[in-house]
Amino acid sequence: MAVAATENPLVEGLERLPVPATTLVIFGATGDLCRRKLLPALYNLAHEGALPERFNMIGVSRREQTDDEFRDQARESIQQFSRRAPDAQVLDELLGRMYYLGISFDDTPGYARLGAKMDELDKEGAQPPNRVYYLSTAPEYFPVITEAIKDNNLHHHEEVEVRAVIEKPFGTDLASARSLQDVVHTAFRERQVFRIDHYLGKETVQNILVLRFANGIFEPVWNRNFIDHVQITVAESLGVEGRGRFYEEAGAMRDIVQNHLLQVLSFVAMEPPGSFDVESVRNERAKVLATLRQLGTADVVRGQYDAGFSGGVAVPAYRDEEGVDPNSLTETYVAARLAVDNWRWAEVPFYVRTGKRLAKRVSEVAIQFKRVPHLPFSYAASEQLEPNVLVLRIQPNEGIALRFGAKVPSTRTQIRTVNMDFDYDTAFATAPAEAYETLLVDALRGDATNFIRIDAVMDAWRVVDPVIHAWQNEGGAPHLYPAGSWGPEAADDLLAREGRRWRRP
Repeated sequence: MAVAATENPLVEGLERLPVPATTLVIFGATGDLCRRKLLPALYNLAHEGALPERFNMIGVSRREQTDDEFRDQARESIQQFSRRAPDAQVLDELLGRMYYLGISFDDTPGYARLGAKMDELDKEGAQPPNRVYYLSTAPEYFPVITEAIKDNNLHHHEEVEVRAVIEKPFGTDLASARSLQDVVHTAFRERQVFRIDHYLGKETVQNILVLRFANGIFEPVWNRNFIDHVQITVAESLGVEGRGRFYEEAGAMRDIVQNHLLQVLSFVAMEPPGSFDVESVRNERAKVLATLRQLGTADVVRGQYDAGFSGGVAVPAYRDEEGVDPNSLTETYVAARLAVDNWRWAEVPFYVRTGKRLAKRVSEVAIQFKRVPHLPFSYAASEQLEPNVLVLRIQPNEGIALRFGAKVPSTRTQIRTVNMDFDYDTAFATAPAEAYETLLVDALRGDATNFIRIDAVMDAWRVVDPVIHAWQNEGGAPHLYPAGSWGPEAADDLLAREGRRWRRP
């Protein structure tokens, strides 16, 4: 299921591992995530020959339609959102393996139709394919679908692997996460559950481990003795884009901080694993989250965007967006100071921030090193010298940059800060795969390295829970910031009180 690739010596070693025969069931197949991300990801995997020869996809959603109607919609989605122009032959072959069932998620007896369809597809080969359920629905349906799968005895199979991929958020606070886990645990063992956070599929996030543990120049200085602080930024220039009702329930703390930002932090701060097997890596990431200090309201600044300009165009305030309460206190911006209470990171602050309608779209990790203990140069020669910073660009333009001091070509000594830059497109002559491509193929293979274990989920909620409940119980208005800015001034004060400032990407 792929176009024959021309030989390219620059992509040697980038070949994907084989994937066993699989039937993928996507609940919420007519939803926005499936349309924009999952279907294009499946096409690109098919284009690259990363899907198995025996691959089936069954879309499940409440809307009634035929297989052909669903295939037409899938074709339009792939043509619109795929990172490469679709090849007609590959696309037709993939669409021919897609099926659709209109089943209301709470119609437990209706799941018998799903079981019958999978049994029908099982008969096409000597060995039944593995079964992977992808829950791409609103979070309130996660327990409903899980219980219906169990009630119809679809949660296990004597001959093949059965897995469940569950989208974020896994709960809305610590109590609800525990409640959801109680339901999931009745149907699936932990090894069957793949809790997805698409940031863990991004190349630069995964490359943090290689940067640290495959290069002798970085790991010796990756600690409190050399690092002054770490900044992790997930900034969006867009607003809520018609998702006001959803965002009113979520907010930036639940939508980004509890998952994306804390998971990226765990990659940056983890100890070297004994080996690169699934549990060794996940153990070390989980240890970081277990040692994170709980947040208090004094550690956090929350903001909400006001009217302003984005890309030179006037845009409304959050409270004027469709579906948003005119008196909303929901945060569209969060900045926080986090502390990792262990030997390596004692007294090294981790500053995280995320927001909508900020000055530009960028996600990055910036590791700022301590200044040298003594500069033998005159002040005039070195006044423009800034601290060394290692920047890991997650999106856009994935890559790594190192900021350091260099002598300006001249007959006298003058030092200026310069950048050394690496980007994936240039180095490997190919753009990195989309995160969902990486994570989908991992789930089909049963590799849980880049998925989140339940103990890590619970610890992430433990860290943010006090602030979430304080905001709910104590009220208080978020700081307003103009759309198109870098957030509220109070966020600058969070660093300024310790003599630091936010990096401007």
